[in-house]
Amino acid sequence: MQERTYHHGSLRTALLDAAERAVLTGGAQSLSLRELAREVGVSHAAPRRHFADRAALLDALGQRGFDQLARHLEAAIAAAPGSLGPRLRAVAHAYVDFTRERMPLIELMFAGKHREGADATLAAAQAAYAVPFAVIESAHRSGELAQEDVRAAARLVFATVHGLAVLLNSGMIAREDVTGTVDAAVDGLLTGVASTGGRTP
Repeated sequence: MQERTYHHGSLRTALLDAAERAVLTGGAQSLSLRELAREVGVSHAAPRRHFADRAALLDALGQRGFDQLARHLEAAIAAAPGSLGPRLRAVAHAYVDFTRERMPLIELMFAGKHREGADATLAAAQAAYAVPFAVIESAHRSGELAQEDVRAAARLVFATVHGLAVLLNSGMIAREDVTGTVDAAVDGLLTGVASTGGRTP
């Protein structure tokens, strides 16, 4: 096999792309540096230029996933009007959209941030959480949030949207029902956490 030539940094990206495909296809347990090297078209030793071992590759994949999630949420929030209702709706739809067909990667991301030594993955996770948390915190400052405990409200929001993502990806929510189900869940959240109660325009 003729080894492909990569520019600086592009081998790392190619390996992460291949690793993500492998995780989505067969789960994290199926990931092998040797197989990734074969798929990308480099020597078996080449991945170690960027990843010391399989765990380092998984950590990097989890970190990249959280970075992508943060950008996805930020873009959705930026396009929404500034009040709590539209921004919360944007968060919920963006999160569910990001996780669609990607639950093996999501599971890897959440498991990876708890691994000892995975400081970069944990920092990326915290940065991703900070995006929707800022929406809740801003609503608290403006008086839109009824709950005094901002973190409790944020946990409720996250539990709801992540639960929706799990239900969607397990087939318990039909594709044609996703939008309506997410909107109904957000209406329920607003009833519980918004100072005005009920649906916010």
